[in-house]
Amino acid sequence: MPAGLRVYAIGDIHGRLDLLNQLLALIDADMEQFPATRPVYVFLGDYIDRGHWSRETIERLIEHAAEHESVFLKGNHELIAISCLSDGTKIDQWLRLGGMETLSSYGVGADLVANRKQTAGTQLAFHSALPQSHFRFFRNLREWFASGDFFFVHAGVNPDVDLAHQTEKDLLWIRHEFLFSSRDFGKIIIHGHTPTTEIELRSNRINIDTGAFATGRLTCLVIEGETLSVIDTVPNQKNCQR
Repeated sequence: MPAGLRVYAIGDIHGRLDLLNQLLALIDADMEQFPATRPVYVFLGDYIDRGHWSRETIERLIEHAAEHESVFLKGNHELIAISCLSDGTKIDQWLRLGGMETLSSYGVGADLVANRKQTAGTQLAFHSALPQSHFRFFRNLREWFASGDFFFVHAGVNPDVDLAHQTEKDLLWIRHEFLFSSRDFGKIIIHGHTPTTEIELRSNRINIDTGAFATGRLTCLVIEGETLSVIDTVPNQKNCQR
């Protein structure tokens, strides 16, 4: 990592505003104890769905970015939500992945969503309820971010393709081929997308999705120089702390 830069990489939030607020407070405490020249927050995507506070989570992230240097990556859940604004046929897929909670947080009624014949109505209601600031947030999400020896992405990378030519589908959806690859990707991949009970540290990748929605554990990987440490909302002795 470049000198003076400290990255706080944060895993899948999935509408858990309570955990996001808790984790950001822990990061504030970390920076107070260990001041950083240039702290950068890198959020790995999947901010919405499943949890009850998707709208509020997006609002909190927008507020956070106004005061802190932040990078927001796109998750597969944001991809589907954005797609639903222009393609109502994607709504059923979204609902299967937890979209009902997001729609509800934006005030879209459950009765309307439950009527599968009213997908156009659901699409219009979501479009009308989505603040312009949230639309811009979704529209401006990045597919990846790289710094030093690290490549940050939501799901992972295709082992058979170099980093410069990855597709959005692989970056946001890939699992098996990536997770079981021992290949050197050229950089260490920092990712989420696949929930685990503990942070996964491999020679070629680090998975920091600790299933916050279900476990109550939202994890942040801190990278500074050659040092890695972990901050999370359910700290335990297995975490490597400063």
